[in-house]
Amino acid sequence: MKKSILLLAVLFATFLSAQTKTDSIMLNPQTQLNAAQRLLSGNYASAVTIGAYGEMLYNQPDGDNGELDVQRLVLLLGYRFNDKTQFVTEIEMEHVEEIYVEQAFVNYNVANNVNLRGGLMLVPMGIVNEFHEPTTFNGTERPAMDNAIVPTTWRELGVGVSGRFNDISLGYQAYVFNGFKSTIADGEGGVSGFLKGSNGLRSGRQKGIKSTVDSPNLSTKLDYYGIPGLRLGFSTYFGKTQAADDVETIDGANIGISMVGFDARYAYQRFTARGQFIHASLSDTDDYNALTGRDLGSALQGYYVEGAFNLLPTNNEQKLFAFARYEKYDTHASTAGSLVENEAYDRTDVTTGLTYHLAPGVVLKGDYQFRSNALESSDVKDRLNFGIGVWF
Repeated sequence: MKKSILLLAVLFATFLSAQTKTDSIMLNPQTQLNAAQRLLSGNYASAVTIGAYGEMLYNQPDGDNGELDVQRLVLLLGYRFNDKTQFVTEIEMEHVEEIYVEQAFVNYNVANNVNLRGGLMLVPMGIVNEFHEPTTFNGTERPAMDNAIVPTTWRELGVGVSGRFNDISLGYQAYVFNGFKSTIADGEGGVSGFLKGSNGLRSGRQKGIKSTVDSPNLSTKLDYYGIPGLRLGFSTYFGKTQAADDVETIDGANIGISMVGFDARYAYQRFTARGQFIHASLSDTDDYNALTGRDLGSALQGYYVEGAFNLLPTNNEQKLFAFARYEKYDTHASTAGSLVENEAYDRTDVTTGLTYHLAPGVVLKGDYQFRSNALESSDVKDRLNFGIGVWF
């Protein structure tokens, strides 16, 4: 523990010596754009646009060896066919061994406040699922509740509409997607399940990989930005999971999902804050668990609150944020039937550290996480993290 505090102190002292003007697109919640939005913004001379973001991390649980990892490197590509029609894609390499398509969609601008979209897109739930570029959030790792509850990075194939009504300071999105994959035949006369208690819906993300669909799901989000410095979000997701053809008629092969989320981001001078709450209610989990042998909860819930303060003068281009985040998330917020709630899935993380914006698009991070769960004999280890992030 003393070593960890000393390392953070050294990092802090080193960062204080630097001073340079930050990119307001990344830090002002009312004007903040994610990677796809920047490619669609039209602020490029060429029809072809290219960019990237990436993260290189060091994680060390107390008492264990540290791990160094190129966690992700994402290539951003866009093409403008004409003033109304554009294509955006993100190609992601994770851990220098896995390659995914994170987004790939066509955007057609019908009017000033209406865009039609189709393809592989991010589901607009919470903050980080859409704004996950490393320079847009504090902490070396993304909030853990986003991974377990949302679950980031959640993208699926679909079609929909988006836009902004600036006269009432309201942005909107509405999409029809395929759902999470729930079950598949195991080849031995039984049924295997993708969803489970420890990480909820996460393992059911289809990611556009030969996705199966038997019923579409509805996803919506409203963003309000009428108060200076403040951005409020309300997200919904309703539908059911998708099972493979040969098992979809079996009782318990699918579950119903109703998810709602509230999020807020605020910035005033050198102070920033954000918070998020997500609740998902799952139906028919008793039948699902009986069929698959899994331990999926009937409700998932999580929230976090975070505050940060820039330690450097506001007129400096470089920024040094000291931050603290408290998050609580439970993938067994409730259970159905005879399934007993697993207290190990009721988790609490407190993260505190520094975020240093070396230049617009380059960030250095260091933090320490105090991690625990509600299980009396919990052995969750606290963790020290450092990272380098870029986005251009």
